[in-house]
Amino acid sequence: MLRPEMTSMERVLTTLRHCEPDRVPFFLLLTMHGAKELGLSIRDYFAKAEQVIEGQLRLRAKYQHDCLYPLLYGAAEAEAFGGEVIWYEDGPPNSGRPVISKPEDILRLTVPVPEETPCLRRMLEVIAGLKERVGDAVPIMGVAIAPFSLPVMQMGFPAYIELLYERPELFRHLMAINQKFCVAWANAQFRAGATAVCYFDPLASPDMISPDMYRCTGLSLARQCLSRFQGPAVIHLGSGRCLPVIEELATVGVVAVGVSALEDLAAVKATCKGKITVAGNLNGIAMRRWTVAQAEAEVKKVLAAAAPGGGFILADNHGEIPWQVSDEILLAISEAMRKWGCYETALPLLSRL
Repeated sequence: MLRPEMTSMERVLTTLRHCEPDRVPFFLLLTMHGAKELGLSIRDYFAKAEQVIEGQLRLRAKYQHDCLYPLLYGAAEAEAFGGEVIWYEDGPPNSGRPVISKPEDILRLTVPVPEETPCLRRMLEVIAGLKERVGDAVPIMGVAIAPFSLPVMQMGFPAYIELLYERPELFRHLMAINQKFCVAWANAQFRAGATAVCYFDPLASPDMISPDMYRCTGLSLARQCLSRFQGPAVIHLGSGRCLPVIEELATVGVVAVGVSALEDLAAVKATCKGKITVAGNLNGIAMRRWTVAQAEAEVKKVLAAAAPGGGFILADNHGEIPWQVSDEILLAISEAMRKWGCYETALPLLSRL
Protein backbone atom coordinates (compact mmCIF):
# COMPACT_ATOMS: atom_id res chain seq x y z
CA MET A 1 0.00 0.00 0.00
CA LEU A 2 1.39 3.38 -1.02
CA ARG A 3 1.98 6.00 1.64
CA PRO A 4 -0.37 8.99 1.64
CA GLU A 5 0.92 11.93 -0.34
CA MET A 6 2.74 14.45 1.85
CA THR A 7 2.87 18.20 1.61
CA SER A 8 6.20 19.64 0.56
CA MET A 9 6.92 20.68 4.15
CA GLU A 10 6.15 17.19 5.48
CA ARG A 11 8.30 15.64 2.77
CA VAL A 12 11.30 17.85 3.56
CA LEU A 13 11.00 17.49 7.33
CA THR A 14 10.83 13.73 6.97
CA THR A 15 14.01 13.57 4.91
CA LEU A 16 15.75 15.93 7.34
CA ARG A 17 15.06 13.31 10.03
CA HIS A 18 16.92 10.82 7.80
CA CYS A 19 13.73 8.91 7.10
CA GLU A 20 12.11 8.15 3.76
CA PRO A 21 9.09 10.31 2.85
CA ASP A 22 6.57 9.43 0.13
CA ARG A 23 9.03 10.57 -2.54
CA VAL A 24 12.37 12.32 -2.76
CA PRO A 25 11.94 16.07 -2.27
CA PHE A 26 13.44 18.30 -4.94
CA PHE A 27 14.27 21.98 -5.00
CA LEU A 28 14.40 23.87 -8.30
CA LEU A 29 16.27 26.95 -7.09
CA LEU A 30 14.95 29.38 -9.68
CA THR A 31 15.42 33.13 -9.32
CA MET A 32 15.33 34.75 -12.78
CA HIS A 33 12.88 32.36 -14.45
CA GLY A 34 9.96 34.17 -12.83
CA ALA A 35 10.72 37.09 -15.14
CA LYS A 36 10.05 34.82 -18.12
CA GLU A 37 6.73 33.78 -16.63
CA LEU A 38 5.65 37.41 -16.29
CA GLY A 39 7.16 38.63 -19.58
CA LEU A 40 9.51 41.07 -17.85
CA SER A 41 13.20 41.87 -18.01
CA ILE A 42 15.23 40.55 -15.09
CA ARG A 43 15.79 44.06 -13.73
CA ASP A 44 12.12 45.02 -13.97
CA TYR A 45 11.07 41.72 -12.42
CA PHE A 46 13.22 42.18 -9.32
CA ALA A 47 12.06 45.80 -8.90
CA LYS A 48 8.76 44.89 -7.20
CA ALA A 49 8.18 42.31 -4.50
CA GLU A 50 4.70 41.43 -5.75
CA GLN A 51 6.14 40.39 -9.13
CA VAL A 52 8.65 38.04 -7.54
CA ILE A 53 5.94 36.57 -5.31
CA GLU A 54 3.78 35.86 -8.34
CA GLY A 55 6.74 34.50 -10.28
CA GLN A 56 7.70 32.08 -7.51
CA LEU A 57 4.14 30.80 -7.17
CA ARG A 58 3.81 30.29 -10.93
CA LEU A 59 7.12 28.42 -11.10
CA ARG A 60 6.15 26.06 -8.30
CA ALA A 61 2.73 25.42 -9.87
CA LYS A 62 4.45 24.66 -13.17
CA TYR A 63 7.24 22.37 -11.94
CA GLN A 64 5.73 21.00 -8.69
CA HIS A 65 8.98 21.27 -6.75
CA ASP A 66 9.18 21.39 -2.97
CA CYS A 67 10.32 24.89 -2.03
CA LEU A 68 9.91 28.58 -2.71
CA TYR A 69 13.07 30.61 -3.26
CA PRO A 70 12.72 34.34 -2.53
CA LEU A 71 16.35 35.20 -3.31
CA LEU A 72 16.52 38.20 -5.63
CA TYR A 73 20.25 38.45 -6.36
CA GLY A 74 23.35 37.79 -4.27
CA ALA A 75 24.94 41.13 -5.15
CA ALA A 76 22.22 42.82 -3.07
CA GLU A 77 24.28 42.13 0.04
CA ALA A 78 27.24 44.07 -1.35
CA GLU A 79 24.79 46.71 -2.61
CA ALA A 80 23.52 47.10 0.96
CA PHE A 81 27.02 48.28 1.95
CA GLY A 82 27.10 50.78 -0.93
CA GLY A 83 28.52 48.60 -3.70
CA GLU A 84 27.59 48.88 -7.37
CA VAL A 85 25.34 46.35 -9.11
CA ILE A 86 25.70 45.53 -12.82
CA TRP A 87 22.59 44.24 -14.59
CA TYR A 88 22.42 41.77 -17.46
CA GLU A 89 19.63 40.79 -19.83
CA ASP A 90 20.38 37.06 -19.64
CA GLY A 91 21.97 36.41 -16.27
CA PRO A 92 21.98 37.37 -12.60
CA PRO A 93 22.99 40.86 -11.49
CA ASN A 94 26.59 40.96 -10.36
CA SER A 95 28.76 43.19 -8.22
CA GLY A 96 30.51 46.05 -9.97
CA ARG A 97 32.67 48.69 -8.35
CA PRO A 98 33.51 47.44 -4.85
CA VAL A 99 32.69 49.50 -1.81
CA ILE A 100 36.16 48.81 -0.34
CA SER A 101 38.73 50.32 -2.71
CA LYS A 102 41.61 50.10 -0.24
CA PRO A 103 41.96 48.07 2.99
CA GLU A 104 41.63 51.12 5.22
CA ASP A 105 38.08 51.65 3.92
CA ILE A 106 37.10 48.70 6.12
CA LEU A 107 37.38 50.94 9.17
CA ARG A 108 34.61 53.18 7.79
CA LEU A 109 32.07 50.44 7.13
CA THR A 110 28.83 50.35 9.09
CA VAL A 111 26.41 47.45 9.43
CA PRO A 112 23.31 47.84 7.19
CA VAL A 113 19.91 47.42 8.83
CA PRO A 114 18.02 44.99 6.58
CA GLU A 115 14.57 46.46 7.19
CA GLU A 116 15.88 49.95 6.31
CA THR A 117 17.85 48.95 3.19
CA PRO A 118 15.68 48.95 0.03
CA CYS A 119 17.35 46.05 -1.80
CA LEU A 120 17.08 43.85 1.31
CA ARG A 121 13.67 45.07 2.42
CA ARG A 122 12.28 44.02 -0.96
CA MET A 123 13.38 40.42 -0.36
CA LEU A 124 11.83 40.50 3.12
CA GLU A 125 8.57 41.62 1.48
CA VAL A 126 8.81 38.67 -0.93
CA ILE A 127 9.29 36.23 1.96
CA ALA A 128 6.37 37.71 3.90
CA GLY A 129 4.13 37.61 0.83
CA LEU A 130 4.99 33.99 0.07
CA LYS A 131 4.42 33.01 3.69
CA GLU A 132 0.99 34.64 3.57
CA ARG A 133 0.11 32.64 0.46
CA VAL A 134 1.41 29.16 1.40
CA GLY A 135 1.53 29.16 5.22
CA ASP A 136 3.41 26.11 6.50
CA ALA A 137 2.71 23.85 3.52
CA VAL A 138 5.85 24.73 1.52
CA PRO A 139 9.38 25.52 2.77
CA ILE A 140 10.59 29.05 2.02
CA MET A 141 14.38 29.12 1.66
CA GLY A 142 16.21 32.34 2.47
CA VAL A 143 19.87 33.08 1.76
CA ALA A 144 22.61 34.91 3.65
CA ILE A 145 26.17 35.12 2.33
CA ALA A 146 28.75 34.03 4.89
CA PRO A 147 30.95 36.75 6.43
CA PHE A 148 33.95 34.81 5.13
CA SER A 149 32.77 34.92 1.49
CA LEU A 150 31.04 38.33 1.27
CA PRO A 151 34.34 40.29 0.89
CA VAL A 152 34.82 38.81 -2.59
CA MET A 153 32.02 41.21 -3.61
CA GLN A 154 32.89 43.95 -1.13
CA MET A 155 36.50 44.41 -2.28
CA GLY A 156 37.27 41.97 -5.11
CA PHE A 157 38.92 38.58 -5.00
CA PRO A 158 42.65 39.50 -5.28
CA ALA A 159 42.41 42.27 -2.68
CA TYR A 160 40.53 40.01 -0.27
CA ILE A 161 43.02 37.15 -0.56
CA GLU A 162 45.81 39.62 0.18
CA LEU A 163 43.88 40.90 3.19
CA LEU A 164 43.29 37.37 4.44
CA TYR A 165 46.98 36.49 4.38
CA GLU A 166 48.70 39.84 4.96
CA ARG A 167 46.44 42.12 7.07
CA PRO A 168 45.09 40.02 9.97
CA GLU A 169 43.86 42.96 12.05
CA LEU A 170 41.81 44.47 9.23
CA PHE A 171 40.60 40.98 8.28
CA ARG A 172 39.28 40.47 11.82
CA HIS A 173 37.62 43.90 11.76
CA LEU A 174 35.87 43.13 8.47
CA MET A 175 34.76 39.73 9.76
CA ALA A 176 33.24 41.32 12.87
CA ILE A 177 31.21 43.74 10.73
CA ASN A 178 30.13 41.05 8.28
CA GLN A 179 29.21 38.66 11.05
CA LYS A 180 26.88 41.21 12.66
CA PHE A 181 25.30 41.85 9.29
CA CYS A 182 24.94 38.16 8.41
CA VAL A 183 23.18 37.37 11.69
CA ALA A 184 20.90 40.40 11.42
CA TRP A 185 20.06 39.62 7.79
CA ALA A 186 19.34 35.94 8.43
CA ASN A 187 17.18 36.65 11.45
CA ALA A 188 15.24 39.33 9.56
CA GLN A 189 14.42 36.64 7.00
CA PHE A 190 13.26 34.27 9.73
CA ARG A 191 11.01 36.99 11.17
CA ALA A 192 9.55 37.61 7.72
CA GLY A 193 8.61 33.94 7.39
CA ALA A 194 11.60 32.01 6.00
CA THR A 195 11.57 28.33 6.97
CA ALA A 196 15.36 28.05 6.74
CA VAL A 197 18.27 30.17 5.58
CA CYS A 198 21.11 29.02 3.34
CA TYR A 199 24.50 30.12 4.70
CA PHE A 200 26.26 30.59 1.37
CA ASP A 201 30.02 30.19 1.80
CA PRO A 202 31.79 29.34 -1.48
CA LEU A 203 35.19 30.50 -0.20
CA ALA A 204 35.05 27.65 2.34
CA SER A 205 35.53 25.10 -0.44
CA PRO A 206 38.94 23.45 -0.79
CA ASP A 207 38.68 24.49 -4.43
CA MET A 208 39.13 28.08 -3.22
CA ILE A 209 41.44 27.95 -0.19
CA SER A 210 43.23 25.22 1.70
CA PRO A 211 41.26 23.25 4.30
CA ASP A 212 43.82 24.30 6.93
CA MET A 213 43.23 27.99 6.22
CA TYR A 214 39.46 27.47 6.36
CA ARG A 215 39.70 25.61 9.67
CA CYS A 216 41.48 28.55 11.33
CA THR A 217 39.30 31.28 9.80
CA GLY A 218 35.95 30.61 8.13
CA LEU A 219 35.02 27.55 10.18
CA SER A 220 34.95 29.38 13.51
CA LEU A 221 33.04 32.24 11.88
CA ALA A 222 30.44 29.76 10.65
CA ARG A 223 30.01 28.26 14.10
CA GLN A 224 29.65 31.71 15.69
CA CYS A 225 27.18 32.98 13.09
CA LEU A 226 25.02 29.90 12.89
CA SER A 227 24.71 29.65 16.67
CA ARG A 228 22.94 33.02 16.56
CA PHE A 229 20.52 32.18 13.75
CA GLN A 230 16.93 32.04 15.02
CA GLY A 231 16.02 29.10 12.80
CA PRO A 232 17.49 26.18 10.85
CA ALA A 233 20.29 26.70 8.36
CA VAL A 234 21.78 24.95 5.35
CA ILE A 235 25.42 25.47 4.34
CA HIS A 236 26.33 25.71 0.67
CA LEU A 237 29.80 26.06 -0.85
CA GLY A 238 28.53 27.25 -4.22
CA SER A 239 29.81 24.94 -6.92
CA GLY A 240 32.90 24.08 -4.89
CA ARG A 241 33.66 20.70 -3.41
CA CYS A 242 33.04 20.02 0.27
CA LEU A 243 34.15 16.44 0.95
CA PRO A 244 37.60 17.33 2.39
CA VAL A 245 35.91 19.49 5.06
CA ILE A 246 32.59 17.65 5.34
CA GLU A 247 33.30 16.34 8.83
CA GLU A 248 33.79 19.93 10.03
CA LEU A 249 30.73 21.21 8.19
CA ALA A 250 28.63 18.56 9.94
CA THR A 251 29.51 20.17 13.28
CA VAL A 252 28.70 23.83 12.60
CA GLY A 253 24.99 23.55 13.41
CA VAL A 254 23.30 23.11 10.03
CA VAL A 255 20.63 20.64 8.95
CA ALA A 256 21.89 20.14 5.38
CA VAL A 257 24.81 20.77 3.03
CA GLY A 258 24.74 21.69 -0.67
CA VAL A 259 26.98 19.48 -2.82
CA SER A 260 28.97 20.24 -5.98
CA ALA A 261 28.56 18.37 -9.24
CA LEU A 262 32.30 17.67 -8.95
CA GLU A 263 31.78 15.51 -5.86
CA ASP A 264 31.42 11.77 -5.48
CA LEU A 265 27.83 12.10 -4.32
CA ALA A 266 27.64 8.60 -2.85
CA ALA A 267 30.77 9.27 -0.78
CA VAL A 268 29.34 12.54 0.54
CA LYS A 269 26.06 10.84 1.41
CA ALA A 270 27.87 8.02 3.23
CA THR A 271 29.89 10.53 5.27
CA CYS A 272 26.82 12.61 6.13
CA LYS A 273 24.49 9.67 6.88
CA GLY A 274 22.59 10.28 10.09
CA LYS A 275 24.31 13.65 10.63
CA ILE A 276 23.16 16.18 8.05
CA THR A 277 21.02 15.98 4.94
CA VAL A 278 22.66 16.20 1.51
CA ALA A 279 21.27 18.49 -1.22
CA GLY A 280 22.41 18.37 -4.84
CA ASN A 281 24.01 17.86 -7.22
CA LEU A 282 22.67 18.41 -10.75
CA ASN A 283 25.13 20.40 -12.86
CA GLY A 284 23.42 23.70 -13.63
CA ILE A 285 25.96 24.73 -16.28
CA ALA A 286 25.73 21.44 -18.17
CA MET A 287 21.94 21.54 -17.74
CA ARG A 288 21.77 24.33 -20.35
CA ARG A 289 22.73 21.80 -23.04
CA TRP A 290 20.87 18.70 -21.83
CA THR A 291 18.31 16.87 -23.90
CA VAL A 292 15.17 15.55 -22.24
CA ALA A 293 16.72 12.07 -22.18
CA GLN A 294 19.88 13.41 -20.55
CA ALA A 295 17.85 15.20 -17.89
CA GLU A 296 16.11 11.96 -16.95
CA ALA A 297 19.42 10.06 -16.93
CA GLU A 298 21.06 12.63 -14.65
CA VAL A 299 18.13 12.54 -12.23
CA LYS A 300 18.26 8.75 -12.11
CA LYS A 301 22.03 8.79 -11.48
CA VAL A 302 21.74 11.25 -8.59
CA LEU A 303 18.80 9.42 -7.02
CA ALA A 304 20.61 6.09 -7.16
CA ALA A 305 23.68 7.59 -5.48
CA ALA A 306 22.06 9.44 -2.60
CA ALA A 307 18.29 8.99 -2.17
CA PRO A 308 18.02 5.62 -0.34
CA GLY A 309 17.38 5.99 3.37
CA GLY A 310 16.22 9.61 3.25
CA GLY A 311 18.49 12.48 4.21
CA PHE A 312 18.56 13.73 0.62
CA ILE A 313 17.07 16.58 -1.41
CA LEU A 314 17.63 16.70 -5.16
CA ALA A 315 18.72 20.19 -6.30
CA ASP A 316 21.24 21.86 -8.57
CA ASN A 317 24.86 22.17 -7.50
CA HIS A 318 25.12 25.94 -7.10
CA GLY A 319 21.95 27.35 -5.62
CA GLU A 320 20.75 29.17 -8.74
CA ILE A 321 19.70 27.56 -12.01
CA PRO A 322 20.96 29.56 -15.01
CA TRP A 323 18.59 31.72 -17.06
CA GLN A 324 19.46 29.69 -20.15
CA VAL A 325 17.99 26.43 -18.81
CA SER A 326 14.78 25.89 -20.77
CA ASP A 327 11.28 25.11 -19.57
CA GLU A 328 11.55 21.83 -21.46
CA ILE A 329 14.49 20.66 -19.34
CA LEU A 330 13.00 21.87 -16.06
CA LEU A 331 9.80 20.00 -16.89
CA ALA A 332 11.87 16.93 -17.78
CA ILE A 333 13.57 17.05 -14.36
CA SER A 334 10.17 17.35 -12.68
CA GLU A 335 8.76 14.46 -14.70
CA ALA A 336 11.79 12.31 -13.91
CA MET A 337 11.32 12.98 -10.22
CA ARG A 338 7.68 11.89 -10.49
CA LYS A 339 8.73 8.75 -12.37
CA TRP A 340 11.77 7.69 -10.33
CA GLY A 341 11.54 9.50 -7.00
CA CYS A 342 8.89 7.40 -5.22
CA TYR A 343 10.45 5.50 -2.31
CA GLU A 344 8.01 2.57 -2.36
CA THR A 345 7.87 1.84 -6.08
CA ALA A 346 10.41 3.50 -8.39
CA LEU A 347 13.53 3.74 -6.25
CA PRO A 348 13.79 -0.03 -5.57
CA LEU A 349 13.63 -0.56 -9.35
CA LEU A 350 16.23 2.16 -9.95
CA SER A 351 18.70 0.48 -7.59
CA ARG A 352 18.65 -2.62 -9.80
CA LEU A 353 19.23 -0.81 -13.11
